[in-house]
Amino acid sequence: MLIEQLQKEGLRRNLSPRTIQTYAHCIQQFLHHVHHKELKTITKEEIRNYLDKFLTCPNTLNVHLNALKFFYEHVLHKKLTVNIQFSKTAKRLPEFLTKEELVDLLSNIKNSKHLLMIELMYGTGMRVSELLYLKIKDIAFEQNYGWVRQGKGRKDRPFIIPLKLKEKLLTLIQDEQLTSENFLFCSNRQKQYSASSLRAIIQEATRKSTITKNIHPHTLRHSFATHLIQNGYAVTELQPLLGHSKVETTMIYVHMAAPNMLTVKSPYDELEIEHENRKTSVEEMGSLHNRNP
Repeated sequence: MLIEQLQKEGLRRNLSPRTIQTYAHCIQQFLHHVHHKELKTITKEEIRNYLDKFLTCPNTLNVHLNALKFFYEHVLHKKLTVNIQFSKTAKRLPEFLTKEELVDLLSNIKNSKHLLMIELMYGTGMRVSELLYLKIKDIAFEQNYGWVRQGKGRKDRPFIIPLKLKEKLLTLIQDEQLTSENFLFCSNRQKQYSASSLRAIIQEATRKSTITKNIHPHTLRHSFATHLIQNGYAVTELQPLLGHSKVETTMIYVHMAAPNMLTVKSPYDELEIEHENRKTSVEEMGSLHNRNP
């Protein structure tokens, strides 16, 4: 009953389905921990002891704390009875694949539909959930773009259709007789693929490849963004494609691409070249002057 109330309240407040699912899972864990005792009898110490289990994983701690705050304030209509500061998470650059590693990964996926799914994830920068919920009606093949509907933050955003994949996508739609309301990717039993299925495809391809990095579906999104920066596109061009509300979020990919930017010449070096050229030119003129009395 409480979980249903949480889910309804999440929908009222326009939370994403994934956030609602995560919060529900966290609260189920919490209720199991306190053995379903009367909520009004749960003490500050009990809540703190529960959260202490996640001290070694700051991200998980923050998720559970957010879930409890939402549950207490919007379902129970109480203030959370414990005041815990959010744990700071270590800022690490996300891992991405080099272009050579990406080719290695793709070459080890033999199922044509599985390969197309992974190619499209990389080629558009889509998240797993966005790919799985992509419908035929959201793709404008004539204009070579499509729309991610209700992505992270409940926002719509455009994506570019890779020209090399256009024919493969049209063939898939024709072969499977998909209509505008159908999801683009369904299993042979006409069931929607799951996120775990995509992870399994990538894990199996990674195992067969020479890649030693820890690869997961979101790595493809990081690779998409990093490669665009390496190819010379501006952060402001990337931002709408990634669906970031703040340009600072997109800026992380500049740091990831930085090693490839070290081949750029400093403008000072050009000044030195111009100076040397001018010096040479002056010496040549002096030499000519000496030769002509």
